[in-house]
Amino acid sequence: MYKKILVPLDGSERAEAILSHVEELACLCSARIILLQVFELPHLVNLPRKPDEPYSALPELSVQTLQKQTAAAEAYLAERALALRAQGLQTEYRVAYGPIVATILQTADTEAVDLIAMASHGRGGLKGVFYGSVAAGVLQRVDRPLLIVRAQNGCD
Repeated sequence: MYKKILVPLDGSERAEAILSHVEELACLCSARIILLQVFELPHLVNLPRKPDEPYSALPELSVQTLQKQTAAAEAYLAERALALRAQGLQTEYRVAYGPIVATILQTADTEAVDLIAMASHGRGGLKGVFYGSVAAGVLQRVDRPLLIVRAQNGCD
């Protein structure tokens, strides 16, 4: 049924709540798992700006900082992939940059996945806005099956 499953993760235990569900599905369907972490860059890296220019107050992201973030994300995803591979599951990972929802959907298209599986933080207030809004954004625009699991409150 499912041959490729895309799993967006943000590095939190709450987002990882989907992994046990994905493990079972991938095992049952002999599906390949693709783990994805997306960084949204609201500004250009090292864009030279004058103090009086619009957006001059935006923080700049150095190439070194970007490289450190990428390396940390790759290490995190590699660790999760290793754990899944230890269970006999074919697993790959990707780090991508761009608008989070659009990048998840674009990766789903590029990789020709059959299912997107993700956890929703599912809580109110500002703490739940980021990932809950990502899940809602994907849900509104997705063109393929989507599995959303509400993460339990015990996770960070």
